[in-house]
Amino acid sequence: LQMLERQVVGGEQAENKDLKEKRKRRKKYADERRMQLAAALQQSNEESSDWVLLHVYDSIQEEVRAKSKLLEKMQKKLRAAETEIRDLQSEFELEKIDYLNTIRRLERDLLLSQQLLDQVQSLVRRDCNYSNLEKIKHESVWDEETGRWKIPEPVIQKTRLP
Repeated sequence: LQMLERQVVGGEQAENKDLKEKRKRRKKYADERRMQLAAALQQSNEESSDWVLLHVYDSIQEEVRAKSKLLEKMQKKLRAAETEIRDLQSEFELEKIDYLNTIRRLERDLLLSQQLLDQVQSLVRRDCNYSNLEKIKHESVWDEETGRWKIPEPVIQKTRLP
């Protein structure tokens, strides 16, 4: 009778050890999950807690209103992020245009300097070390401290005939 009672009260699987282990694992998993949710709620701020909490609504209209408010809030955040992206892109585009204009201006200035040097080089005396511009460029050194080139001093080489 007692054996029949245990089987009937606990069901057919009352003595099944696998089923007991499975129940223990489920209970342990549920407890862990509950602890994780509690920790998440403590760490989250008011805005993000809307995503973690499960709301219980009295009617479908109330649920729709609450979700509509949440949707509007997220849409505002999205619009703000899109505006920020457009501002950054336009700022980047303006900087890019400015850099390109600077590069073009510097290239024109370099071309002018090169043309002036080509014109003036023919006027320099042959016995001056500045008559060979390639040699002067090779001997010039960039000074980091002053931010300028150190160019050799002009020297006129006089040759004396015996």
